Amino acid sequence: MTPPKTFSLGGDLTIQRLGFGAMRITGPGIWGEPKDADACRKVLRRAVELGVDFIDTADSYGPEVSERLIGEALAPYPKGLVIATKAGLTRQGPDQWLPVARPEYLQQEVEMSLRRLKLEALPLWQLHRIDPKVPVEESLEPIKKLQKQGKIRHVGLSEVKVPEIEQVRKFMPIVSVQNRYNIGDREHEDVLQYCEKHNLAFIPWFPVAAGKLTRPGGALDKAAKKHGATLSQLSIAWLLDHSPVMLPIPGTSSVAHLEENLKAAEISLSSSEWAEVEGTAKAA
Repeated sequence: MTPPKTFSLGGDLTIQRLGFGAMRITGPGIWGEPKDADACRKVLRRAVELGVDFIDTADSYGPEVSERLIGEALAPYPKGLVIATKAGLTRQGPDQWLPVARPEYLQQEVEMSLRRLKLEALPLWQLHRIDPKVPVEESLEPIKKLQKQGKIRHVGLSEVKVPEIEQVRKFMPIVSVQNRYNIGDREHEDVLQYCEKHNLAFIPWFPVAAGKLTRPGGALDKAAKKHGATLSQLSIAWLLDHSPVMLPIPGTSSVAHLEENLKAAEISLSSSEWAEVEGTAKAA
């Protein structure tokens, strides 16, 4: 059966399942300005030209840089383009991340995200991490109010387990979960199954396989070559086939790499071929 090409986020935002992650349009270590900001803006515009209508970012990418570049490159936004952002991680330097989800901080960050993205309402806002120092209901209290005020349309969570999702859903509606996941890293398979059961979007960050799986001449590399694809394309295509609620968001700062990634949506393998690829990944 051919997997669906679209997903209805929150039941009212229909988007293409293959989106774009805007983490890489910043400096090294997801810190500071990119080497070529104009090139990054071109990547964003090209993504939209090619039909991408779901872009994921966060206030901590840069910090602030990714959101600002999106606003500069794409606002006023074409109809149907869904921008998702996150808050709840702070930055101390390159590759350094610290959870902070105090309610007053999150409220401030929503307002700043709106300003940088040049939006009146955030289509999807996600809690980047649950702060172990703050009860999650307390963290999300201002988010609930901002949603009622119309400044946030939908709310999601990131890097959470099933009990945490259930805890939050008792407090407020959730439409998406963003966890680390790829063909070689399936730690959160139970979370994906929960999302399928409740029709929540599952947004896999780190969507492309890494490590042993990607060795040149390795089993997955051979599988990719067999089907005329790159390893990245095969990884993304597998995600799209694996679950109808999966919304991969591969990111890049290169137009050529962007175009290559988006071609993953055209890769079609039979059920037996995908089973062979999956078996290869498990064996590796």
